Amino acid sequence: MQNVICMISKYLVLLFMALYTIKCYTYFTAKDREKRTSNLNKQVFYIFMIHFLCHVMLLINLQEVKIALYYPVEILIAVLYIASFRLIYKRSSRLLTNNVAFLMLIGYTILLRLNPKLAVRQFLLASAGLVLTLFVPFLLSKIKGIKNWSTFYGIFGIIFLASVFIPGVGKVVNGSRNWIEIASFSMQPMEFVKIIFIFFVASSLVKVNTYKQLVINAIIAALFMLVLVAQKDFGAVLLFYICYFMMVYLATSRPTFMLLGIGLLILACFAGYVLFKDSLFAHIMVRITAWQDPFKYRDTLGYQLSESLFAIGTGGFVGTGLGRGMPYIIPVAESDFIFSAISEELGVIFGLALILIYLSSFIAMQNIAMKCKNPFYKYVTFGIAIVYIFQVFLNIGGVTKFIPSTGVTLPLISYGVSSVFSTLIMFSIVQYTYILVSEEADELEKERERIERKGKIPFPGDAAVSGKGKRKNPEK
Repeated sequence: MQNVICMISKYLVLLFMALYTIKCYTYFTAKDREKRTSNLNKQVFYIFMIHFLCHVMLLINLQEVKIALYYPVEILIAVLYIASFRLIYKRSSRLLTNNVAFLMLIGYTILLRLNPKLAVRQFLLASAGLVLTLFVPFLLSKIKGIKNWSTFYGIFGIIFLASVFIPGVGKVVNGSRNWIEIASFSMQPMEFVKIIFIFFVASSLVKVNTYKQLVINAIIAALFMLVLVAQKDFGAVLLFYICYFMMVYLATSRPTFMLLGIGLLILACFAGYVLFKDSLFAHIMVRITAWQDPFKYRDTLGYQLSESLFAIGTGGFVGTGLGRGMPYIIPVAESDFIFSAISEELGVIFGLALILIYLSSFIAMQNIAMKCKNPFYKYVTFGIAIVYIFQVFLNIGGVTKFIPSTGVTLPLISYGVSSVFSTLIMFSIVQYTYILVSEEADELEKERERIERKGKIPFPGDAAVSGKGKRKNPEK
């Protein structure tokens, strides 16, 4: 009987996952607010059904009572987060709120399967993060002149990033000196500095009027990346680099900068390989060797990647069922390689749907950025979207052998409080931009109505407002 329940639960999870993913995209094409609201309400139902069925499988397969105790607490926090964000910010994006709640619940569930102690720690600290980041949109609305703090962002960001070199504070993890530890508290400064970096670039681009100013901006941005190179955190270097050139391209609309960015990246990789492959790039060369042929070095360098690929292959399209695989064999399965653990027990179909859910958040962020008339928040939201989706690409690309592993976590799912907290902050910043866009649309509509009442020609912004006086969805 238990096997039957687990089998039914496994396929129902895939069904609800597919339905949730479809709603992420039909939301964008919905013609009216009622239809969008219906899609979002159904998403909430699918979230709770997936989470419930996953815990049913875990409870049956692992036979641990504490799984049943964790379930209502996790659901309570998710409900409070979804309801609170909507109650406090009536114009916030429910799609982004739903996706955050869903991804975090999936993360808690998988961590509970892999390492219950880490799952509890992540849950407690992430819950505190959810509460704290609720205030981010409010704080941004009260802080004036935030776009003028480029000097502060540059100086503070570089100093904070370099804090890992303080003796007795910084520590090396997996070949990279990118963590600080004080007593029992540890964190990864890069996760928060990437937000500061986005603010620095955005505030600088708002004020740039000449090539000289752009060059100065580029030099300071390069200092951020040089500190990361010194830390040997090359995944973060790529993240910052791509984010910078994409933001510059958005601000200038000149393909020359994109071509320059690609050229400099190729040149830097070639020079680094030739000059520093045996010193600075030594641990990167190990990852590249493992990536080229992981099965050749299955017992040594390629063990982690080999086990990752075996796990994904073993799970197949529908997975072995939560609690019935062996994802714990994969080294660092709870953080860098958590996507492999998900694919083994929940299936490749679940994994592909997860990628599409990440992509839907990215599309929503990009659409919000493009609708925003405030140049500073336009650049900030665009930069956050780039960092967010490129981080997903680096993580999943690494565990599937599409690219060499970079040690980047999967947003909101992988274990790592610094990563989860910084991602929650980024989502809250995007929510504030969404609120700004909604207010801009309302002001445009009021101006149109005012002019029409005076008997003048229709206001030119009619296209941005729906015909029945309803706000258009800023994410569309």
